[in-house]
Amino acid sequence: RARAATATTTTTTTTAPNPTTATSPHLPRGISTTSTNRDDTAASHKTLPRVTERRPTETGRGGKASDAGVKVCVFGATGFLGRYVCSGLGSNGVLTYIGSRGDEFEYRHLRTIFELGRAKYQFYSSRDRQSMADLIADADVVVNLVGKYYDTKALENTDKFPYLHYKVNTSLAEANVTVPQTIAELCKEMQVDNLIHVSSAAANPNSSSEWARTKHQGEQAVLEAYPWATIVRPTQMFGHEDKLLNWYANMASRLPVVPLVDGGHALTQPVWVDDVAKTINRIIDDPDKFEGRRVDVFGPQDYSYKELAKFVYDITGLDPVLSEIPAPVVKYAANVLQYQGEPHLTPDMVDLMSEDYLPEMTPEGYDAQSQVFTMKDLGLEATPIEKVAFKYLHRYRTGGHFILAEGYH
Repeated sequence: RARAATATTTTTTTTAPNPTTATSPHLPRGISTTSTNRDDTAASHKTLPRVTERRPTETGRGGKASDAGVKVCVFGATGFLGRYVCSGLGSNGVLTYIGSRGDEFEYRHLRTIFELGRAKYQFYSSRDRQSMADLIADADVVVNLVGKYYDTKALENTDKFPYLHYKVNTSLAEANVTVPQTIAELCKEMQVDNLIHVSSAAANPNSSSEWARTKHQGEQAVLEAYPWATIVRPTQMFGHEDKLLNWYANMASRLPVVPLVDGGHALTQPVWVDDVAKTINRIIDDPDKFEGRRVDVFGPQDYSYKELAKFVYDITGLDPVLSEIPAPVVKYAANVLQYQGEPHLTPDMVDLMSEDYLPEMTPEGYDAQSQVFTMKDLGLEATPIEKVAFKYLHRYRTGGHFILAEGYH
């Protein structure tokens, strides 16, 4: 099933054949079946088809109460990023298949996003290949948002003293490598048109963090199984349910001293989770343009972790002691805290916080190349952190913001 050649007035080019892709069901929407370079997309982002605009083949007036004519399967829909991606899909009438490894209470917050009958909720096991295939079914696009930042553990009986030990239920390698690889293999076997895999800007085979290493391994495994996959690489995400700004506020609420790993000098360039979700929805709207390409998503400004901590405490009014502690010392506490149900700190998180978490290039570097897409190429502008942070951090203030006589800051 080869892509058709694209003729121009000057040259004729033939795109690489993609055996997984039949004649695209999106063709009535005006979607090209040929690959597009970054410059072409950057120049034409204003004319990218939008699911919010009613198309001739669409049922309804456009938007939520319509049938967009696209079927999308989302793995990891119940997570932090997943709810925002699903919000975009539901708002635009996209038929969405949502997988969950839990019961119906795991995804009930997603039900109100979709019109009745526009979402299918189905149980799957990441260790049951057939259940994953059943979820994908006849989807046009598969989105993988599955990821984990810690090994989930459970107590298990043993025959020797102390007769209990922690066993690993789901490891970082399984969540970040094995599951994405299985999804990619199924997409190829089932001839799914497009696959979008969300990796991370921190993905690095040489990182001291196992999480960052497994994110890189997962990315490579996906591309090996399904070379036409679109890879989305966001930096750290902030938003109402985040584990970045909320982490500092929670730690200050519970502890008199908040550790700054290696002085908090490592840099990060956080991006609003809704911007990442909008990027993914733009890709879903015209996935053929991004086949086999990478999309880097990042915020407008970089900060040190120390600066982020002070920013959070300026908003919340909390006044903990910020202690600059070497990473090996912080790990002593992390070795204990990692056994929490949803740990606030693990040894691997300490390793990650001791390294820069930045996009691969500077904005000027991205503008000077044509291989990697950014939000700018999709017609999106990154939202500054100060525009959003107050909306969900003011709840940590003693008495909330209602006790202020005037203003909010």
